[in-house]
Amino acid sequence: MIKQISAAAILLVLIGLIVWEAMPEKENSNELPEYNVSDSTGQEGTAITPPNAEEGLSVGEHAPDVELQTMEGEAVKLSDLRGKKVILNFWATWCPPCKEEMPEMEKFHQEYSDEVEVIAVNVTGSENEPEDVYNYVTSNNYTFPIWMDYQLEANDAFQIISIPTTYFIGTDGRVQQPRKVGPMTYDFMVEMKEALQ
Repeated sequence: MIKQISAAAILLVLIGLIVWEAMPEKENSNELPEYNVSDSTGQEGTAITPPNAEEGLSVGEHAPDVELQTMEGEAVKLSDLRGKKVILNFWATWCPPCKEEMPEMEKFHQEYSDEVEVIAVNVTGSENEPEDVYNYVTSNNYTFPIWMDYQLEANDAFQIISIPTTYFIGTDGRVQQPRKVGPMTYDFMVEMKEALQ
């Protein structure tokens, strides 16, 4: 009888240890988990959403006249493109879906740059180093214009809460098609080109 009680007690202790070890460890509430998605392009988008986030600009609204810099340091304004169709894309080097659409954007730019301005606004204020943008663009031989948003002013003006996000601006300087959140394809850009006036 004593042997049975001892065996049962040992068995209960072992089961308790197994359950204890199987329980997930509680993380320090001050530490945020880190995820390395730099080599993964299977993401649909990357987002940080503030509690007061807007829905983005609506069709028919005037595009904010942001003033930024090119990678070469030249000042540029969106109003400089008035009279042209514009595909305005927001992206970052650390964003896998952005990396997925960049070759599609380059292909489209090579084919239709005389009809539509493709402007890639880098959310530079979120990059580790601005040089990362230059290195990424040059190593991939992208030729469409890259505008640098160092202070995230354009990001705020266009109410960007997820990247990539793209706006389609007509010759009148207004948003003419609903914004695209997530990576674009070449065919989608052709469709948007045809829809812009």
